[in-house]
Amino acid sequence: MVPVIRVLREEWADLTVPLPSYETVGAAGADIRANLPVAERAAGIVLKPMERRIVPTGIRVEIPDGFEAQIRPRSGLALKHGISLPNTPGTIDSDYRGPLGVLLINLGTEPFVIGHGERIAQMIVAPVVQAVFAEASALGATLRGVGGFGSTGRG
Repeated sequence: MVPVIRVLREEWADLTVPLPSYETVGAAGADIRANLPVAERAAGIVLKPMERRIVPTGIRVEIPDGFEAQIRPRSGLALKHGISLPNTPGTIDSDYRGPLGVLLINLGTEPFVIGHGERIAQMIVAPVVQAVFAEASALGATLRGVGGFGSTGRG
């Protein structure tokens, strides 16, 4: 079953900015674009080094039950400019209906201008399984045991 993500544009959104879309046949992520308020469209949004900001997309989404949308950085922006997501991957739950904003951070050394209509992140749609959590008096043994961070090899 191919999930259908219903998309509603905000009243103020620029209708010429494309909806999320897969840019190649084999793409796992659909590119999401900045859809800036009218007052910010010409100049864009300046993201200073180490600054975090929610960038509007101008859309709301309806994700079917049993699925989530993961928001991930775009590799080119990360490599070339240090633009990433501080909470990667971000999750959009199937019951959320609010505005879709992308939380970006500039990990680079120079200010970065986010232009109106620019691709800023990617959305991966994935199935979700909700587990049942049950209190236990003991846990089963494994070869790894209680070894945590870095316990299976070099850092």
